[in-house]
Amino acid sequence: MTFIPKTVFFYITVFFSGALFAIGLQVSSMVEPSKVKGFLDISGAWDPSLALVLFAALSVFSIGFALLIKPRIAQNKSPIASDRFHLPTAKKIDKPLMLGAVMFGTGWGIAGLCPGPTIVNLVHLDAKIVVFFIMMLLGMKIARTLKT
Repeated sequence: MTFIPKTVFFYITVFFSGALFAIGLQVSSMVEPSKVKGFLDISGAWDPSLALVLFAALSVFSIGFALLIKPRIAQNKSPIASDRFHLPTAKKIDKPLMLGAVMFGTGWGIAGLCPGPTIVNLVHLDAKIVVFFIMMLLGMKIARTLKT
């Protein structure tokens, strides 16, 4: 049997996970800003399909976490595709977290896009999506600069 280094296995896993995520977003129509805006329009023509997609994703993740990840953490074993688990260390809810969440939610509600669907939508070369993506990267750069 040929040994595949963990770094190579990690990038193979990242590629296939990203592709599966992108396909799932496309199949469920979650790349369409109108779907997101329809979900957020609770007083008008509310579209609950986003909640169903989120529930399905959470269900699959919860089962996978319980069966594959949690036991490895409990036994102090490293992940299959990495040298260590990259778990969050911050435990408190502070002002930067709240401000970032409000800004993210506001942008998501106005545009109907968040990073995942934006990246998936780049294949269409729609000028609005490309501009949104560039502005998203610029916002990330500004936030990183302000943080340091």
